Amino acid sequence: MHFIPEDLDDYVVANSENEPALLQQLNRETYQKILIPRMLSGHYQGRLLSMISKLVNPKNILEIGTYTGYSALCLAEGMQTNGELHTIDINEELVDFQRKYFDKSGFGKRIHQHLGSALDVIPNLNLNFDLVFIDADKENYSNYFNIIIDKLNTGGIILSDNVLWSGKVLNTSFKKDDKCTPALIAYNALLKNDKRLETVLLPIRDGLTISRKL
Repeated sequence: MHFIPEDLDDYVVANSENEPALLQQLNRETYQKILIPRMLSGHYQGRLLSMISKLVNPKNILEIGTYTGYSALCLAEGMQTNGELHTIDINEELVDFQRKYFDKSGFGKRIHQHLGSALDVIPNLNLNFDLVFIDADKENYSNYFNIIIDKLNTGGIILSDNVLWSGKVLNTSFKKDDKCTPALIAYNALLKNDKRLETVLLPIRDGLTISRKL
């Protein structure tokens, strides 16, 4: 979803950092071979994730929702030389696809894939994190937050994707089978009101929230 006119959005992208060649290749292959390719972070948001990671310079990164690995590679660009990135996804069919691109990058040995529910995986990770990216099933965003907040270092950053949900978060009523919209409304309120955080919601693509632990 775009919140500014398409031609202006094109101008923004054209005047932002170029997409690295490996990520261009990953982008193309995702659209050629993988279902729901719009789930990919893509060029502009990927460069934003990279920039934030470089500013944070995290030692340990946690990603909830790997998809084809695009966002993981963007986040890894800012990782410390002795750092690690742990990424979690439930889709077994994408593991080899992700690994192919991780190994083509300079970060392959430091990116660890976890297959399964993040709610099961995270308690078994004996690590604290400097940067967390949440981009998975929207119904569990609040649950993910509650399980990772104590593993986030002071000054650490949580990035939350799709928090505007194509504008549906403005709805005062929604269909009974729509579990995502009320879950995201509750999650956005949780981030805003949690006194352990300072939060800014950015109207970029489908909404990206930056939350910093105090």
